[in-house]
Amino acid sequence: MGTKAKALWNRYYDVIAYLFFGVLTTAVNYVIYLPCLNGLHLSAGVSNMIAWLAAVIFAFVTNKPFVFKSHDWSASVVWPEFTKFMGCRIGSGVLETGILFLTVDFLGWNGNWMKLITSVLVVVLNYFGSKLLAFRKK
Repeated sequence: MGTKAKALWNRYYDVIAYLFFGVLTTAVNYVIYLPCLNGLHLSAGVSNMIAWLAAVIFAFVTNKPFVFKSHDWSASVVWPEFTKFMGCRIGSGVLETGILFLTVDFLGWNGNWMKLITSVLVVVLNYFGSKLLAFRKK
């Protein structure tokens, strides 16, 4: 890799890695949300809560080592990171579920499209929450 390319990679590694694992996390979320909504005919809010839980667990396990390079899995390190991570994710999850409940369950808008639209907002909020709070470098 050239010197310039390597410098750019090093500078933007966390953003690139976050986007990569964010796509995978979003895929986990959708693989659960869509069948719950369209196949099981659960409400958008309930479908989102089920999908959210699986996606958050996946996101923590991948973001910690691969995105934010936090490799210490001892309880004294993991527990504070996990509680801050969950706090951020709960906030964005409540926002996303609220938007889906209002727009899909209450207003009758398309649940597939609204999930896609709210996902963009949630990805941005989660990145900054994780970077600035959960895995902040000391």
